[in-house]
Amino acid sequence: MKSDIQIQEDVMEQLRWEPFLQASEIGVAVHHGIVTLSGHVDSYAKKLTAENATKKIAGVKAIAEDIQLGVSPAFNKTDTEIAETVLTALKWHSAVQEEKIKIKVENGVVRLEGEVEWDYQRTNAKSAIENLTGVRSVINLITVKPKVTVEGIGQKISAAFHRSATIDSGRISAEVAGNKVTLYGKVRTLAEKEDAETAAWSAPGVRSVINKLEVEVPEYAFED
Repeated sequence: MKSDIQIQEDVMEQLRWEPFLQASEIGVAVHHGIVTLSGHVDSYAKKLTAENATKKIAGVKAIAEDIQLGVSPAFNKTDTEIAETVLTALKWHSAVQEEKIKIKVENGVVRLEGEVEWDYQRTNAKSAIENLTGVRSVINLITVKPKVTVEGIGQKISAAFHRSATIDSGRISAEVAGNKVTLYGKVRTLAEKEDAETAAWSAPGVRSVINKLEVEVPEYAFED
């Protein structure tokens, strides 16, 4: 089984590999496969990058994210300025129905509410604003209310799994009940677990995804 020290070394190496990050800003601790990220960065996007990089590492069972965000005073913005910037970003994003989204900003935390037809529109609304200056975090409460008829969801999800280069479709099953999908099986990394969930959300008519996929801890052979 992969040791905590090996996982720590792999996570640290992955963080050094990310051009957007300064690995020296982020601390990595591992206990029983659970990775704790700590430190101080100057943007919300860097927090997300560090977390996503960690999810790629085999053996990581879960992540406790304790990275602190501190924006330089030179880039501080008022909530009103942030709200105006968010509105503009959503307006110019072709995959977002900005007229169906309500925005609230408090102390740099952006809250999104409203209804869209597809999950990718909900996801893109968050992605469009999380890198904006002054944004400390994004709470995405947008709901999906599809107009399409729910048919063949299971087949569409299975096809999406087979198309993906990062998903081992033979080890994952999708159980569909109405417009709710439950995922079962084993995956190699947290990143693969999230990719499978994203693929399920992309099927038309899906309004709920319950991800019961288990991250499998790899076995390693050691020589004496």
